[in-house]
This record gives sequence, C-alpha cells and structure tokens, in this order.
Amino acid sequence: MFGKRSANTAAPRASQGPSSTVVEAIASPVALTPQPTVAPPPAPPPEVRRSDEYYMTKSTIFGALIEAIDLSQLSKLDAESAREEIRDIVNEIIAIKNVVLSIAEQEDLLEDICNDVLGYGPLEPLLARDDIADIMVNGSNRTYIEVQGKIQLTSVRFRDNAQLMNICQRIVSQVGRRVDEASPICDARLLDGSRVNVIGPPLAIDGPALTIRKFKKDKLTLDQITRFGAISPEGAEILKIIGRVRCNVLISGGTGSGKTTLLNCLTNYIEDDERVITCEDAAELQLQQPHVVRLETRPPNLEGQGAITMRDLVKNCLRMRPERIIVGEVRGPEAFDLLQAMNTGHDGSMGTLHANSPREALSRLESMITMGGFALPPRTIREMIVSSIDVIIQAARLRDGSRRITHITEVMGLEGETVITQDLFLYDIIGEDANGKLKGRHRSTGIGRPRFWERARYFNEEGRLAAALDASELRE
Repeated sequence: MFGKRSANTAAPRASQGPSSTVVEAIASPVALTPQPTVAPPPAPPPEVRRSDEYYMTKSTIFGALIEAIDLSQLSKLDAESAREEIRDIVNEIIAIKNVVLSIAEQEDLLEDICNDVLGYGPLEPLLARDDIADIMVNGSNRTYIEVQGKIQLTSVRFRDNAQLMNICQRIVSQVGRRVDEASPICDARLLDGSRVNVIGPPLAIDGPALTIRKFKKDKLTLDQITRFGAISPEGAEILKIIGRVRCNVLISGGTGSGKTTLLNCLTNYIEDDERVITCEDAAELQLQQPHVVRLETRPPNLEGQGAITMRDLVKNCLRMRPERIIVGEVRGPEAFDLLQAMNTGHDGSMGTLHANSPREALSRLESMITMGGFALPPRTIREMIVSSIDVIIQAARLRDGSRRITHITEVMGLEGETVITQDLFLYDIIGEDANGKLKGRHRSTGIGRPRFWERARYFNEEGRLAAALDASELRE
C-alpha cells in the first residue's frame, strides 16, 4: 500500500490491521523493550494551543498507521530506526489522504505520533524539559507543571482517559508493576529515576491522576544548592563534614521540600571504598560510589501474595555486610530496624522523613515505632532514638516556591523524658522583596563545639569544622 522499503530499515506491514479496540493495547510500550530513547526535536511550548480538528486528524492518521505497520517487527528496530520508519509511513498516509497541513503542523503531528508509539505520548515534551520539577496530570484534559516552585497549567492534553491510562500502564510495567481496577494505586519510576505515582479509576473519579517528580539530568551538588541560596557556604561545609565523618543523619521536610535531592548531595561525601545499601519504595537515589547495592520494595501479586515491604528490605540488608544503609523514606515500622542498624555499627546511615521541624521528626519516629506494634516503653524508644540519630537536617519549601535548609540540629540526649536537641544553623526569614520573593539569612547559633566534634577529630576533620564554625560567626 505504501510502497517498498530497503530491507535494513523496513518494518513489515501487517496484512490486516487490528481493530480499533485493540489499538491501544498494541501501541503500549510493553511491545517495545526499553531502550535509550533518542532526544526528540524541540517540542512546542505548553502555551501553544491545538484545536479539536488537530486531534481528530491525529487520531485518523494514528489509526491508519496502526493498520499499516507490524508493531512486532517495529519492536526489533533500535529507537532511531523505529522513529524514522514511523515518520516515513505517516508522511505517506498524509499524502494519500490529502491532509492539508503546514510544514510546522506536519512536523508537530509526526513528533506526536512517534511519541505515542515509542514513548509516553503527550508527556514527552514535558519530560524533555529540565526546568520542570513536577508533572501533575489530572485526567486527560488538565496537565500542570511546577517550574521554579510555581504550579502552572499547560495546554498538554491526551486523546481521552483511555490513552492516559495506557501510558500509565506503560510506565509502571517497565518496573514490573501494574495499575488497574483491582490495583488502582501504584508507585513506580521512570528509567532515569524520576518518581511516579498513579491512581486510577474507580478511586480517581475524573480520570487517572498521574504525578511525576522529575529528576534533573545533571545531579545537583551541595555547591550548586549553595549558589541557589538553599544554604550558606559555611552551612554547606558543615554538611560535607557531617557526611564525611559518618554521622547518622535524618533529613526531615514537607512534600517537595528537596529531601531526596539533599540526601543525594550528602551521599557524595561517602568514601568510594564503603559498601552502601539503599532501600526504597521506588528506586530514585543516584549514588555515584562504585560499591552500591540498590534494593526496591515489591507490591503483592494478583493473589495478594509476594509483597516485600520496606521493613523486609532493611532487615535483610543487615545480613549483607553494609557499612552504610540509606533508606529513601522512613514511613512505617522500618524506623525501628533503621535505628537498630544505626546503633549497631552502621555509622553514617541516612534516611528521609516527612515532618515540619526537627522536633516533629523525632515525634514521628517515635509514633512509627509505636504504631509498628513494638510494645516498648516511651523512654526506651527515646533512648534508642537518642543513641542512634546524630543530626537532623530540616528542609522546607517556602511560600514563594524557594527551597531552604532551615535547621541543622544535633540530637544531644535525654533529660528526664524529653529528648534534648541543639541547633547549629538556622534560617531566618527577614522580609520579602517587591517581587514577592522571601528574603532571609542563614546564621550560626554560636555553638563552638558540636556533639560530633570527637567524631570529626577521629576523621581528622576538626580543623575544617572549627574553620566553618568560626567563619559563620564572623559572617554574623
């Protein structure tokens, strides 16, 4: 129908195309083994609005493409060859059907259809942008993004909720998970480590809700977040020393405050000869050390069997001769096992937790252990926390969208029934400018010798620690 092609690039045509009801299932990337995708050409910015006529034309051409191509043969091609094959066939369909499009419209249509077959459809232009922190899809017609801490509505839309659900299934299937009516909630990740959450019907009433926490292509460092104003240079130096001298660290913060980014930054100061084991619900940490074992939880199967929880992972990694244990997020009874690991020779372990202050983080830890069914007196739990956690780092997302490290706090000990903490660094908001941006400053609290001073001396870092503390006091 569309003419002959050379043997090395042609994808054989199906003699009879599948019915339209099967098109969505066949077009799923499950048919294509995950391969490094070729960076697509620059996509139209979100503010470009497309008409209903554009989407009708695209749907017609997409249906003709599915009938004209053998997807099982297409999946054997590399990503670039498959993309070129699809573009050639779509151009022929446009010519045969006498579809009138400008050059720019035709290029947009070609790219959209390639993304539908080989990638994540309308999401591809957003995933290609490195300035987007979050993508939030609320049904097929409303897609929001977060840029520079502010949420914006885009013009990105899906053909219908069925296409959106198909893309959600495509994403989660790549990491061995599923989302359907029987299991409508799913945590997953993209191949680059970006975190994905899907909640579908019948729980999501207005269509599937897809949320993607994007990772930057270039991993942030402490020096970079210092330049962004998230922490002062002296505070960053303290954090580097904390990471290097194997303090047990809990990173606390609200949703979107930068906890995982900060955890990634701190892991840069782990020595290359240390064995590090990470435990996560959806693997997203990007450790650069050569000796890293990455573990990921597993949901139950269709029969409700085979689930592997975070607590299972933390308990098992204690048998794997770890030197440091990194828990992506502490949210349940695994808190007990992490504290035990920190208290039994695995110094330098780290984890994140949702809380709004260091004091609240300690309370949440205690609550998690209590709710996990451990029949321990409150004082025993607090003694365990005090003997395990050295430093709590508090991250916050402020109302202007900026992210700041607001506390570097030491856990000092117990006084009666109360856990005593000591702030080393604080962030004070002092006002806002004419553009509504908050102004503030990081300041030292004047503590001359923190509790981990002897640990710093053991690692020959007390000179740098003293210099950082002195410099911060001089800045005041």
